[in-house]
Amino acid sequence: MDRLLDYSTNHPFLAGGLALMILVVIAYEIRQRGAAAFAVAPSEAIRLANSGAVLVDLRSANQFKDGHIAGAKNVPGDQIAADPKALEKLADKTVVLYCDTGMTTAAAQRTLARAGAKNVFSLRGGLAAWKQENLPVVKG
Repeated sequence: MDRLLDYSTNHPFLAGGLALMILVVIAYEIRQRGAAAFAVAPSEAIRLANSGAVLVDLRSANQFKDGHIAGAKNVPGDQIAADPKALEKLADKTVVLYCDTGMTTAAAQRTLARAGAKNVFSLRGGLAAWKQENLPVVKG
């Protein structure tokens, strides 16, 4: 232990850099675990939808027409950012958000959570993961 203290006093930048890197890794892991807690796989999204969850497609209207999950509502992500109360009536329901790849749902998820929604999930991998598992997509 004495050698560790001697090393730290002789090399303060290295010891400080190590401590900083440890803190960064811990913060990153905590953030990733928190985000993953609200992401669901396509099979879990099906179970939630069968239990009454509302599927919300965050893509544009044109992308929605090209193909979407059956029963999904189209509310573009920028509309949620501009007016989070647009989905106020869904605050007491379970909501599953999705986009093309699952990258833009996190911001909408945080916005809805701040607006008071309790059960908001994102589809892990988005519509791409849904299609990859050969699940049905509706056009129109």
